[in-house]
Amino acid sequence: MLTVDEGHCRAPADLCFRVALDVEKWPEILPHYRWVRFREKQALGLGTVEMAAWRRFGPVPYPTWWVSRMSHHSGEKRILYEHVAGITKGMQVEWSVIPDPEGGSHLRIVHEWEGPRWPLIGGFAARTIIGPLFIHHIATHTLAGVTREAERLASIE
Repeated sequence: MLTVDEGHCRAPADLCFRVALDVEKWPEILPHYRWVRFREKQALGLGTVEMAAWRRFGPVPYPTWWVSRMSHHSGEKRILYEHVAGITKGMQVEWSVIPDPEGGSHLRIVHEWEGPRWPLIGGFAARTIIGPLFIHHIATHTLAGVTREAERLASIE
């Protein structure tokens, strides 16, 4: 399963990267996030982080939860996650922030995963349900919220 979510942000790449990296603030800026807490934190954006979000189906919220090892390459403006617990265990996620020569930044989130270890249906469930209905949906809202916050901060800096 591969999902790619991307968009343009009218804020500098350094600011976009900072907002994307500071996951502990996400519940304040992203209404679909229930909580983000580090189980083990080595530095900003580095450690084992537990995240929980809502995936809404109309008015009905469905809870999601996962644990990831988080790292980053600040010079390249990349944030990496490896899901280590939850239904998405084994998923690899990469955020990248690319300066746009025309102004602003290009944000991209890539999720790669073989699916849950369910005999016969794991890959199918990942490609047809979990990827498009959960991962893509949550990532789209996360990307929009990070963009909104970076643009808000850029307007006051």
